[in-house]
Amino acid sequence: MTKIRLIIIPLLGLLLCTLAIPAQAQAGIQLVSDAATLSFPNTATFAAEFKSGVNISSVVLEYGIDQLTCGTVIAKAFPQFTAAGDVKVTWAWDMRQSGSIPPGATVWWHWLVQDTNGTQFTSPTQTIIWLDSTHPWQAISGGNITLHYYDGGQSFGQALHDAAAQALVRLSKDVGISSDKPVDIYIYANTSDLKASILYEPSWVGGQAFPETNIVIIGVSTDQLDWGKSTEAHELTHVLVGHLTFSCLGFIPTWLNEGLAMYGEGGPAAAELSQFDQAKTSNQLLALSSLAGAFSDEANRANLSYTEAYSVVNYLIQTYGRDKMTALLISLRDGNTIDQALQSAYGFDTNGLEDVWRASIGAAPRVGTSNPTPVFTPTQVPTFIPIGAAPLAPAASTPRPTQAQPSVTPVASTQPPGPAPTPVPLPQQLGISPGVLTGIEFGLIGCILAIVVIAVPVIVTTRRRNRRPK
Repeated sequence: MTKIRLIIIPLLGLLLCTLAIPAQAQAGIQLVSDAATLSFPNTATFAAEFKSGVNISSVVLEYGIDQLTCGTVIAKAFPQFTAAGDVKVTWAWDMRQSGSIPPGATVWWHWLVQDTNGTQFTSPTQTIIWLDSTHPWQAISGGNITLHYYDGGQSFGQALHDAAAQALVRLSKDVGISSDKPVDIYIYANTSDLKASILYEPSWVGGQAFPETNIVIIGVSTDQLDWGKSTEAHELTHVLVGHLTFSCLGFIPTWLNEGLAMYGEGGPAAAELSQFDQAKTSNQLLALSSLAGAFSDEANRANLSYTEAYSVVNYLIQTYGRDKMTALLISLRDGNTIDQALQSAYGFDTNGLEDVWRASIGAAPRVGTSNPTPVFTPTQVPTFIPIGAAPLAPAASTPRPTQAQPSVTPVASTQPPGPAPTPVPLPQQLGISPGVLTGIEFGLIGCILAIVVIAVPVIVTTRRRNRRPK
């Protein structure tokens, strides 16, 4: 019985102590409410309320969107509030300042809270879809495509969905690119609705791809179904290529990116092909190296750029197959330059590709190919006489394998071996020749004698003066 009392009494004491602690102090920091409201396409406002048994001293919002990133990317916001046991905070993410995110992107957030006791609290992560609520969105899913639409009816949406799913199959088969998760396609009823959903985009935009978020947006009216199907395939290709080549190191030239997109949609229209043929006949094709960056804003030149890019990509795929194209893209993802990636996959660089492509379509040779192996005149490096040594020349550099270079031998290596070198007097180490040295020696002796002649009488006279009696 005594043993039971010894156990029960401490337990009762512990229970009484626990009951004596205020309920709020036991609970720590509590989340009362947490929500986000959208004012599309301008702002996303986050609001929350927290309670604690002591004053809450710090509230931080961490937020972002689900997307491909090179590393962990977390944005932080610090809403203003007055320290108290019950605090309400709000903070607005203004897209007009930060730049818009794509419609359909998943926004996530959570709060980091701390009170004056040092207690820390992290709220559960929540998400919301960044999308307007003005349109009655519907969705059709299947074949790794989720198509969202609100106009045109079920048959219109189904036709666009099926065309996108078929484009994925074709791209996987012909180019070797695919998606490991569904791509979201948002179909706006017209370009006006599309432009109203994004900020700071060109006025001529009709569709956009966002590889980082796996999203495509297009403005397609019901009388543009065929155009919508080809545009879907074009933008889907951008998403898949962007996924495959995504890294912090790589860069994909525009001619390759847009050429693949044109290939994905089935090739240029008849009018664009006619323009391309005229440019080929009149020797007005563009240099492939000039298509690595942004294409021209001028309509005719831009159309020619797209068609030429398609022709080059089509040549690579038809001639060398899917696997080499995939290898080229992976090499670019790994940080290689386009010339390095081409050499690795095909055995030629950008200029070499243009040469074989031009030959395959019967176009004139690339400008500058009349002397494909230039002979360079080696640069003459002047020699100098360093202190205390014979004249030297820089070591011969490694000659380029494709150029005939004269052999360059250091001057020092031409001297036959001889006996151990004799110590060189200091004046000669300073670059002074023996003839000059003799003159300097005589000059120094003359100066010393002059000093002696002048100084001795002065010293003697001074001593005599110091010896005179006072």
